[in-house]
Amino acid sequence: MARKLMNYAGIIIVLAIGYFGCRFTARGAYESAEYTVLDSVGPFETREYPELFLATTNTKLRMQGNDGSFMRLFRYISGANRDDQKIAMTTPVFVNGERNDANGQMGFVIPRTVADQSIPEPSSDDVRIRARAGGRFAVFRFAGRVQNDSFAKAEKELRKWIEDNGLIGHDDAEFAGYDPPWTPGPFRRNEVLIRLK
Repeated sequence: MARKLMNYAGIIIVLAIGYFGCRFTARGAYESAEYTVLDSVGPFETREYPELFLATTNTKLRMQGNDGSFMRLFRYISGANRDDQKIAMTTPVFVNGERNDANGQMGFVIPRTVADQSIPEPSSDDVRIRARAGGRFAVFRFAGRVQNDSFAKAEKELRKWIEDNGLIGHDDAEFAGYDPPWTPGPFRRNEVLIRLK
């Protein structure tokens, strides 16, 4: 009996070390887009974002980066730009597009220090720099590996919360992913954001 308890304790310790190691070496290691929380109720928030600058590329929304869009942006921050400048990875990776369209945009947030100085021009025509206007957003946070149905379900929950709270949201929704691919599903931070009118 004592040996079984020791085995269980060992497994729990290993899982805890893996969990916290993943958290502190992955998501916590990157600069994250700035925002101010205006209101928070469970997994729902309203936030104020400043203007952000993004390196963007076209993506197939259903492909979740497996169409080469993630690697195009990764090459840009790795030095595939006119200044051969390496740019730090940031979080989140934003993906947006029309709700009824399969095509969208994936974007990496440009770090504040780079945006305040000079953003290198992409070497590839497939990558563009664009400003993401600041403003107020409703946000729903959820865990797990994102599939099209989980994103749609999260968006539906957020739209209901917006309506229940007397807010008015735009038609488009935006997805934000904060974790590298190896992060286990239950520990992943995903968000749906809807700009408020």
